[in-house]
Amino acid sequence: MKSILIAVAVTLGLAAAGAVNAQEDKAKAAGCLNCHATDTKKIGPSFKDIAAKYKGTADAQAKIVGELTSGKGHPAVKVSADDANALVKWVLSQ
Repeated sequence: MKSILIAVAVTLGLAAAGAVNAQEDKAKAAGCLNCHATDTKKIGPSFKDIAAKYKGTADAQAKIVGELTSGKGHPAVKVSADDANALVKWVLSQ
């Protein structure tokens, strides 16, 4: 029984890591990583700093997606609405 629980935990951990890698791959493809990094400032703030800035802000996701897609306050990014929402959700989870 214990080995089954360990196997399930490992599988869930690998699945979570795969989801993070998928979002990081999307961020790279969208050009986000040209200016941002997960935990260090580059040209733009780190994703962790962005998450901290918007922590507790109810409309953070909608606001950031709007800035990214409209080009107001941030250069416009060319990704689908679904990808923009997924990327912003990932950034805010940092």
